[in-house]
Amino acid sequence: MNNGCDIWAVVPAAGIGKRMQSDKPKQYLKLIDRAVIEHTIDRLLSVDQVKGIVVSIQPGDPYWPDIRIESDKPVLVAAGGEERCHSVMSALDVLSKQPAYTPETAWALVHDAVRPCVSANDIQNLIDTAAGTESGGLLAVPVRDTMKRQDDDQRVKQTVDRTGLWHALTPQLFACDQLSRALESALADGFLVTDESSAMEHAGHRPRLVQGREDNIKITRPADLRLAELYLKSLSEEPGTGECV
Repeated sequence: MNNGCDIWAVVPAAGIGKRMQSDKPKQYLKLIDRAVIEHTIDRLLSVDQVKGIVVSIQPGDPYWPDIRIESDKPVLVAAGGEERCHSVMSALDVLSKQPAYTPETAWALVHDAVRPCVSANDIQNLIDTAAGTESGGLLAVPVRDTMKRQDDDQRVKQTVDRTGLWHALTPQLFACDQLSRALESALADGFLVTDESSAMEHAGHRPRLVQGREDNIKITRPADLRLAELYLKSLSEEPGTGECV
């Protein structure tokens, strides 16, 4: 689908990942003989409409120089910030200075560095559904489990009605200029930005929820690496999907 948008992937990758209990950031851990972030970037760049990628890393990151990307598309680097929102804003700033950047058509496909199992088909569906729309959109999955809210003693305070609740995933796709303004506004208001959609919502937008696959997991703990390996192998074996590890 040609929606007239220039799609650039944005990957904030400046996090340390303390919960992983590792001697290096989780995006650089090995997954099927490659770094997690290599799988992630290759999957994003495998989508035809994605023109290139901007990766935000910590200044002096010792691991990034060893990363090898299997694509001829441009890979740009931005300075990562203290929080995710700062890293995304830095990436958008780098992107805006590219000679081919056109504010009217530039869209950011923001994706977690540690979600290497995202399906290329899901990414394409998000682009086809949300690119060029008023408020953009994000991949998500409906909540299926019973939801509980805790009290101060970590006891059940109440059961929450799960009707209409979704788990937000990435990628999340928004017009670059809109997203940049939304992030700046949220920071100025002291609003806690947990993802790009929350910044857009704070600015008055209503992003579209695009249902994605439940195996698009975020690697945060050691057990997630083993699960991600199973999911990646499963993706590579699915007939007719065009997926590859």
